[in-house]
Amino acid sequence: MRDGNSPSHGDPSTAAPEERDVAAPAAGEPGAVQVIVGADRTRIVLSGEVDADLGPELQEATSEAEQRGLPIEVDAHHVTFMDSSGVAFLARLSIRSEHRVRLLRVPPTVRFLLEVTRIGELLDVVDDDSSEPFEPVDSTAP
Repeated sequence: MRDGNSPSHGDPSTAAPEERDVAAPAAGEPGAVQVIVGADRTRIVLSGEVDADLGPELQEATSEAEQRGLPIEVDAHHVTFMDSSGVAFLARLSIRSEHRVRLLRVPPTVRFLLEVTRIGELLDVVDDDSSEPFEPVDSTAP
């Protein structure tokens, strides 16, 4: 049985008609976490497979964002897979942050998990963040 978070595998000729024309995401793309500090908020960018292998990096990102004390936003646009480690990360951020966490540009696989686990109720899900430009702080400036 497949759910909204499961990639389809196998021979395209045996796939259901609605799956034949869909391009499969890159299988096995390693996950990555990047923390970018801005003047008025901290942005955490997630990409690839957000799973248990990324646990230490997710914990480090949580600590760094928490230490800044700024509002936190998580850009999930390039996430190709997320398991309970990613869900726990989002829950941990929402509980520890003084501000409501914003989740930006959520792909269908992550949106499915937010709905099923109800973690989405703890976050502000924003489909388009173009209204508020993000200005990173230049750490090399004097």
